[in-house]
Amino acid sequence: MNTIGQGVREIRIWDESGAFRVIYVAKFANTVYVLHCFQKKTPKTSKADIDLAEKRYRDLLQELRLAQ
Repeated sequence: MNTIGQGVREIRIWDESGAFRVIYVAKFANTVYVLHCFQKKTPKTSKADIDLAEKRYRDLLQELRLAQ
């Protein structure tokens, strides 16, 4: 998921109720930051879901910079 940010990964889960996605980053210290999780309703991930994950990634980078 480098379209969202460097080091961002995706977990895909399928079960009888549908498809789910978890977008996360685990490259900072010993922490996993979940940027967004949602149930997929269409084959393509919506722009709103991608935009939200991108915003949360940028916010996380800013927060980590301020904490240094």
